[in-house]
Amino acid sequence: MSRIRIDAGLYDRVKIVANKAGYGSVDEFVVHMIEKELEKIETADSEDEVTERLRGLGYLE
Repeated sequence: MSRIRIDAGLYDRVKIVANKAGYGSVDEFVVHMIEKELEKIETADSEDEVTERLRGLGYLE
């Protein structure tokens, strides 16, 4: 498993939020947040590709 370094102040904030949200650890919270953001980006890319394909087929202007 890889480790990343973050500012101590940010870590403290994440620790508080992770605890309030019911996560078992800061690591669990961070992994979940990264997965959510990646999915947003990946989905956006896919939607753009679909839009361009539909435009190319003449379904969209």
